[in-house]
Amino acid sequence: MGMTITEKILAAHAGKDKVQPSENVWVDVDVLMTHDVCGPGTIGIFKEQFGKNAKVFDREKVVIIPDHYIFTEDKHANRNIDILREFVSEQDLPYYYDVGTENYKGVCHLALAQEGHNRPGEVLFGTDSHTCTSGAFGMFSTGIGNTDAAFILGTGKLWVKVPESMQFEFTGEFPDYIMAKDIILQVIGDIGVDGATYRTMEWTGEAIMDFSMEERMTLCNMAIEGGGKNAIIEADDVTFEYVKKRTDKPYTVYKSDPDANYYFKKTYDASTMEPVVAKPHSPDNKALVKECSDVKINRSYIGSCTGGKYTDFLAAAKLLNGKKVAVDTFIVPATTEVLKDLERETLEGKTLMEVFKDAGCEIGDASCAACLGGPKDTFGRTHGTEVVVSTTNRNFPGRMGSKQSEVYLASPYTAAASALTGHITDPREILN
Repeated sequence: MGMTITEKILAAHAGKDKVQPSENVWVDVDVLMTHDVCGPGTIGIFKEQFGKNAKVFDREKVVIIPDHYIFTEDKHANRNIDILREFVSEQDLPYYYDVGTENYKGVCHLALAQEGHNRPGEVLFGTDSHTCTSGAFGMFSTGIGNTDAAFILGTGKLWVKVPESMQFEFTGEFPDYIMAKDIILQVIGDIGVDGATYRTMEWTGEAIMDFSMEERMTLCNMAIEGGGKNAIIEADDVTFEYVKKRTDKPYTVYKSDPDANYYFKKTYDASTMEPVVAKPHSPDNKALVKECSDVKINRSYIGSCTGGKYTDFLAAAKLLNGKKVAVDTFIVPATTEVLKDLERETLEGKTLMEVFKDAGCEIGDASCAACLGGPKDTFGRTHGTEVVVSTTNRNFPGRMGSKQSEVYLASPYTAAASALTGHITDPREILN
């Protein structure tokens, strides 16, 4: 019996020829990422357990990216940044992307990719549930808690149970109005928020491999909303080209064996897919966009690790170009590199930034912003009974601030189309 790509990566990092689901192994870690929410807790446990003067296992393998509660007057949030700075200074860590400096990046999951920390075949852990995003690069990547992260800081290893794998295959071609966000919402709606609990969500098929790197990241980003341990897509030429531009570190490519054992396999015909939303208050509360046209909204939010990448904004700009939004519309680039893209890349003679400003959108700083609610002065945060269509990843009560607000998760196409009409709108109506 062969192995899946996830099993092969974990076996290699455990120094074994073979592993199987439910087996527990010690895994060598290539990258540990933390940010301003969980970093201070991780650092505290590390010092408590390994000693005040302990050194991290490998300076080159620790990446710290403040991104969540950073553009705020909140003194507790500001103190978290101080703790990170002190730790980075005493450990002399090279990969710290500090807010308020030219080195600032923005949302950790996209910053990891853009700064060359995502490499095929590697093992990456992060103190954030959406760390599964990096699986788009053909690597094992998952979120962990502060205690596990502190243990990795001290030892460079973690005790891991090998997950079973689920395979989602999309054959054929997606229609041009379909984005990766529609696909992940479709699948989570099909399997439920616990359907992939502690399992790998492996994506395959020609339609998936036609996706750009950014769209693949969107797909892997929300595996955790289905309960997944990790998501993964085999590395190919698209992956290699992206990685080559950002790092020259060597890496190993793993592929699933034809006779690998899967807990579950499902094949979809890509050509039949339709735009999807997740209705309040759960990512698996699936509906077709066209079924929700009676839902009036009073804001549209395009941003986050899930929906704040260049390709997300290009899609939104195609719909908003030359038109005016009917509701408050927030544009929040995930990283400073994306912000530069908005200011540089053009659509019909205008930069994307000009398209958004002319349409009447509000532009936020590169960060997680309202995706995690945040302190009361967070950009784009909900404060009342707003109904929001959002490209973010979660729509639990209070996720974007107010517990009274209702959040519909959608693709950038759907979010932009709805911004123009003031109600949830199928992007086909505008694209046609």
